Amino acid sequence: MALTPEDFPQMWQRPSYEELFGILQSLELSPPVWNHRQQRSDMMAQQESLATQRKAEVTRYLSSVIKSPLAWIDDYDKQEALWELASRRMSERCGRTAMGEVTRRWPFEGDGVACEPFELIIKEPALTGDSLGFKTWGSSYVLSRYLPRLAATSLFKLFDETLGQPPPTVLELGSGTGLLGVAAAALWQTHVILSDLPNIVPNLKDNADKNQSLVVLAADPMYDDDHPALLASAICQNLALGSESRAVVMVPMRDDTTRTLLESFKQAMMDLETPLFLEEETELAGEDDWGEDEEEGQVKCWLGVFSRGGSPLTT
Repeated sequence: MALTPEDFPQMWQRPSYEELFGILQSLELSPPVWNHRQQRSDMMAQQESLATQRKAEVTRYLSSVIKSPLAWIDDYDKQEALWELASRRMSERCGRTAMGEVTRRWPFEGDGVACEPFELIIKEPALTGDSLGFKTWGSSYVLSRYLPRLAATSLFKLFDETLGQPPPTVLELGSGTGLLGVAAAALWQTHVILSDLPNIVPNLKDNADKNQSLVVLAADPMYDDDHPALLASAICQNLALGSESRAVVMVPMRDDTTRTLLESFKQAMMDLETPLFLEEETELAGEDDWGEDEEEGQVKCWLGVFSRGGSPLTT
């Protein structure tokens, strides 16, 4: 039977290190992994525990641990461990930005043929300043799960083993935590180059510069007015010449700003010296934990596939 906050060992009782450590571990709140088969409300309900249902009481208890000198525990390292753990439990109740470093497990169903179901374990460092590349964004998971279908449809000629050609090299722009690129390597069973800003992945910059790729991936890559043109230019520079090369881009349509950025990006792709044409587009349903309420967690993700050949998509 789970303990209620009233049953937690109080500081005046001088509980042992082991007892306090066990209580603090039991209060851990992990961020959810979005699953397109479940409603966001259902997933959040699964994440809830006694601690989330009685947040005020639990927060007061955590504060009592942090404020206590823990003088009856004669090992300073153990005192520090308890203070740090209580502080972490407190930050977990203040939203993702305050949560510090977290590790998430992202389940995949495989491709149904050569790849069995698997999980990717992705570490997200603490979000500080403008280091948004340290967060795993929901659209990356949406596109990751869609990769097997892309290989069987839009990118079929690149992955058709009957043609006797090796699988294409893949470059991901703005890899962030690497979920999308690592998933592509596993699901497509091919070599994937990850790239991002120097402070995110410094050791991969040279690889990104030196390789031309038949497939370029990007998920949630724009959040400023100059990004559409920069992204179009980066894709053009790194996408291999030839009619079979493809750029796969996903943009979550959170608000009017992201819709405007998307339209600017489409135009920027057409304005390139060698235009990249939108071959097909669709929308996929996704979820993210950037919003504060249930409605804000729902997001429609635009998916576009571009090529160097053909003609612009007409609707």
